Amino acid sequence: MKQSVTILAIESSCDDTSAAILRDGEVLSNITANQEVHRDYGGVVPELASRAHQQHIVPVVSKALKKAGVSKHDLSAVAFTLGPGLIGSLLVGVSFGKGLALSLNIPIITVHHMKAHVLAHFIDEPKPSFPFLCLTVSGGHTQIVLVKDHLDMEVVGETIDDAAGEAFDKTAKMLSLSYPGGPIIDKLAKEGNPLAFKFAEPKAHQPLDFSFSGLKTSILYNLRKEKEKDPDFVTKNLPDICASVQHTIIKILMKRLTLAAKQYDINDIAIAGGVSANSGLRKTLMEAGEKHGWKVYIPQFQYCTDNAGMIAMTAYYQYLKGDFASFDVAPKSRFKI
Repeated sequence: MKQSVTILAIESSCDDTSAAILRDGEVLSNITANQEVHRDYGGVVPELASRAHQQHIVPVVSKALKKAGVSKHDLSAVAFTLGPGLIGSLLVGVSFGKGLALSLNIPIITVHHMKAHVLAHFIDEPKPSFPFLCLTVSGGHTQIVLVKDHLDMEVVGETIDDAAGEAFDKTAKMLSLSYPGGPIIDKLAKEGNPLAFKFAEPKAHQPLDFSFSGLKTSILYNLRKEKEKDPDFVTKNLPDICASVQHTIIKILMKRLTLAAKQYDINDIAIAGGVSANSGLRKTLMEAGEKHGWKVYIPQFQYCTDNAGMIAMTAYYQYLKGDFASFDVAPKSRFKI
């Protein structure tokens, strides 16, 4: 009788502490603790993030095991995010994962955070066919990934400076919106006119690469100019500003994605990462799918933001290939696919 594969996965790359249990390719539990402490600072404070991970990790892992109905002695391996991410946050997950695996005498699996975002698409049906393109958009990354197999991926386009998620959050800060600002902009954008204001659409040297630094500068200068004329400009035009900013970011993303689909002659198109929860991006992608004849794949909301379910799914494919790590492995703040 074939022995089942049961994996505990841990995700701690930024400010969410998450644990998941997977058995034979099925995610049985996916528990995440968020960190409210960063709202007061308008962004993630690394030192506070790592401390909060230390407080959350034991309760989150315990809850994941309990919800899945799994004992720690049933585990075949422990997986955790190795990078990229905040080094202090990663250290908590890596140290806990190694310690638990050593105590149970089971192997460890190290997972690349951005590969895991892509493989979130294999948690539920429908699953994309190979090869497919995945636009991974988050606070720290914006990439177009050519996915040839579960563990064979190539970045064909990426941001040369800032990420799309950062552009959302920095704009929210300019507008005095609370953190995280992306979801607030998304909500306000539904009430506004996306063509009310025009912002710069910076281009990178490579046609599939992104640049969002210039867009942030364009937004800043526009707001500054308008507020000089009318100090209440933002208050009076908030939904229109949000809609116009969101429209510009989505337009930049979709131009590159459409070009990549044409260049590689691929019709299976996916999105992943925190910004893939944006309703405007989801709607635009679905419309583009109908227009171009794409098969479009969008993960459930719980698998868009940082979560251990995607770490578990990636670890499962690595387990099947015997891709285990040495216990002297160290986390990486920068980590290319």
